[in-house]
Amino acid sequence: MNGHDEEKRYNELLDLVTGEDSSENNMQDDLKKFYGKGNKAAGTRARKGLQKLKKLAQEIRMEIQDIKNNEM
Repeated sequence: MNGHDEEKRYNELLDLVTGEDSSENNMQDDLKKFYGKGNKAAGTRARKGLQKLKKLAQEIRMEIQDIKNNEM
């Protein structure tokens, strides 16, 4: 994996959590709205975002394992 791919993955992960690269709601805001105000729609969006985060984390874990195994 080259530096560009690593940066792309990092930015994808960061955007999913903070939403800095998009005008859409982000998980941070949705979690605050759900826990702080009881907004059920925000809870649904947060759950959807967390599922995406889980999938992305698993993909990154597999990439790391592949890189580690191929370097030894």
